[in-house]
Amino acid sequence: MKEKIYTIPVTDAFKTECECSLCVLEKKLEEENIEYVLGPFLMEPDGRMITNEKGFCKVHFEMLYNTQANRLGLGLIVDTHMCEQNSKLKKVYEEKLNQIKKDSEISMIKNLSSKISTKQTETEKFVDQLIDKLNDLENSCTICSRLEHTMDRYIDVIFYLFFKEPEFKTLFTQQKGFCLKHLKQLLVSTKKYLGPKDTAIFVNTLMSMQMQNMERIQQEVNWFTKKFDYRYNDEPWGNSKDALLRSIQKLVGHCNLK
Repeated sequence: MKEKIYTIPVTDAFKTECECSLCVLEKKLEEENIEYVLGPFLMEPDGRMITNEKGFCKVHFEMLYNTQANRLGLGLIVDTHMCEQNSKLKKVYEEKLNQIKKDSEISMIKNLSSKISTKQTETEKFVDQLIDKLNDLENSCTICSRLEHTMDRYIDVIFYLFFKEPEFKTLFTQQKGFCLKHLKQLLVSTKKYLGPKDTAIFVNTLMSMQMQNMERIQQEVNWFTKKFDYRYNDEPWGNSKDALLRSIQKLVGHCNLK
């Protein structure tokens, strides 16, 4: 199989002994993005526009902070991000402030009648508008967006190699399946990248491998639980010592379990 620059990360991940090669790929990509955001991306005007708009999810804020690599840089990012979000919230609030005050001053009779009316007050409309904005911000993350884009490209490469490179197809079938998160991502991506025939071929290979390995790891975690029973004290652990860790990762993807 001839390696090309865009296939190397994929093939390297698939050669790693693990429960999900896409988790390996995503974890490496995530670490690279953490380093990039606190480095070159910080000084790019377009980069700061993106971080000001999107910010980061809880997980990636934690990772950015815990690296302790560039506290000043992260502080600058947070500063301008908060300035932009404060400005947006203030604008929405000030636009509705007079109407909110009016709603707070309505008479008792009008207040009682409004409770049985289906018509929203201006304050209730404002609350809904504010909730929508906060939901958008909560679900927005600069690094998540970058990961999603690049992982989509990697999955396209996986499909290409699967159908064009017999050596990679063999490598693919030797995997231990995927975590359920990335199993879903592969299945969703067939709708985007594969025709009906290729979808059937790929899904059959994928699910046959997946079910075999889901059953394997369930048996391993089952044996892990039995080893706490005195009757099995003298029995070998086999592959089950870290089965709890691996089974959780199989269910939800890579996570920092200690």
